[in-house]
Amino acid sequence: MIKVALPNKGMLFEPTMDLFRACGYKVSKTLKSLSSADPENGVEFYFLRPDDIPMYVGKGIIDTGVTGIDFEAEAGSLCEKILDLGFGASKHCAAVPNDSAYKSLEDLRNKRIATSFPEIVRQYFGAKSPELITLTGAVEISVSLGVADAVVDVVETGSTLKQAGLRILGEPLFRSQAALFAHPGRGTLPEVSTLRKRLEGKLVAMAWMMVEYDVPSSLLEIACTITPGLSSPTVSPLHDKNWFAVKAMVRKSEANLTMDKLADLGCKGILLTSIETARI
Repeated sequence: MIKVALPNKGMLFEPTMDLFRACGYKVSKTLKSLSSADPENGVEFYFLRPDDIPMYVGKGIIDTGVTGIDFEAEAGSLCEKILDLGFGASKHCAAVPNDSAYKSLEDLRNKRIATSFPEIVRQYFGAKSPELITLTGAVEISVSLGVADAVVDVVETGSTLKQAGLRILGEPLFRSQAALFAHPGRGTLPEVSTLRKRLEGKLVAMAWMMVEYDVPSSLLEIACTITPGLSSPTVSPLHDKNWFAVKAMVRKSEANLTMDKLADLGCKGILLTSIETARI
């Protein structure tokens, strides 16, 4: 059995659990449980702090795990990223008091910055890094307490910074999302490979839909340009030789617009269906 680390709390917990369950894994967590076994799929799940997962995977104690790209970058571990998961998007931004004269990130090089991610800040600023004050949480309060001149914190909506009287300064220092990491060399293990393919297939299914329609032969080529699919649409002749049935995958974000275009073109019987999972 392979060992898989999952976030035990935070913004990554619920999406990760939902994704794994949708992929057929029997994973559950009670209030105090630290692990969960799924012998049918050959997996032992361990619920760990997201910032600790890179260490466990990097040292080979755990075979593979899900955590934020920022946690892996901060840990500087030897993990191998094998799949972006597309959720848990966040950004690390610098913030300064609303009434400060700071205009760019360069203005912070000789200042004090409070952060929970000192390595990410050092990597951004390089050799001439500001004085860094490492805190484990609630960094936004450090400015009003006189501990720091600015902060670098994980930002989702920015509301917490605004409540603390801070404004975001400049571009994000780092952008993150959830990803599946593996200990180097273990990404090719059969169980890890199966896990990656299942997750990848579900992510494809979440991003795409299937459209089916009938189209006159005179409009077939135009219709196929509207629905090219991943590589090519499936085209089948109908009993009426002047008509064809077409099936193709379309991006979910464009699905309704695609249906409108097909209807305006003259297609009939246009159906849009969800995809449960896929292997591409």
